[in-house]
Amino acid sequence: MLIRTLLGAVSPAGDRGRLSILIFHRVLPEVDPLFPQEMDAQRFDVLCSWLAQWFNVLPLDEAVRRLKGGSLPKRALAITFDDGYADNHDVAMPILKKHGLCATFFIATGFLDGGRMWNDTVIESVRLTKLHTLPLQQLGVSGLAEMAVHSVADKQEVITQVIRAIKYLPVPQRLALTQELATLAQVTPPTNLMMTSAQVRAMRRAGMQIGAHTVSHPILAKLTDEQAREEIQRGKHQLEDLLDEPITLFAYPNGKPGEDYAPQSIQIVKDLGFEAAVSTAWGASNAQTDPFQIPRFTPWDRSPWRFALRLMTNLTRTETRLP
Repeated sequence: MLIRTLLGAVSPAGDRGRLSILIFHRVLPEVDPLFPQEMDAQRFDVLCSWLAQWFNVLPLDEAVRRLKGGSLPKRALAITFDDGYADNHDVAMPILKKHGLCATFFIATGFLDGGRMWNDTVIESVRLTKLHTLPLQQLGVSGLAEMAVHSVADKQEVITQVIRAIKYLPVPQRLALTQELATLAQVTPPTNLMMTSAQVRAMRRAGMQIGAHTVSHPILAKLTDEQAREEIQRGKHQLEDLLDEPITLFAYPNGKPGEDYAPQSIQIVKDLGFEAAVSTAWGASNAQTDPFQIPRFTPWDRSPWRFALRLMTNLTRTETRLP
């Protein structure tokens, strides 16, 4: 197949090998009107069929070891998911297994068993409200005013504005504001969006890999070193207790070098005994890549040729990382 040949040319085997790593968050059962570009089951099934045909898909820990050892196969690729959404277990995993693929799931432990990420409190509060306007100025955040929430477009705009306004605030303040938003919206957000502990164990038994992603998904660069260490270490230990095995892979929350994690964050990850960590900087890895700043990327194109072309382009990118 021509696509396989072209990918092999930019992703050879051996010591010149390059590793593509895809990043996902959710795979929804059906298309979400609020987020029509979000991955859904039908699209993910098609995408996985492409990956199975075109790439040698490896577990992430094996891929990292072979990258460092110069023994990658041509067209090497790993699949990752961040955060720990329940649809990873219910929707994504059966599709992965159907195509004979493995993925690594990075779990923020504080949201297991009925928790909810702050951004989902925003999304679900706006989605479910029966009001026609929301008095966002009552949140006391600069730039937020009363906004309409009558149409899908209205709700999309409100979600964008609120998330942008509070994303980099301290975790306690951010959580308090999202709860206040739910109150303003007169909504009780759902508590079943994230995986249960039993689902995490089931995924591991099914051959999927589990990695750490902190406890509360903070912006590590905004924390003190002591706070960052506590978040990373506690998330690691909670998963190790849950699965009764070492957790050796880590994903930086949000993952932009310099903006979301700092050099101190990298040192903490190393000190805690992780073997590798992934960012969200675009690019592909080679033998010189810092194993604690491995780049990830996902094209969202719907045609196979556009999807493949964007992956080929990403394989030639110069990675972004902290010194």
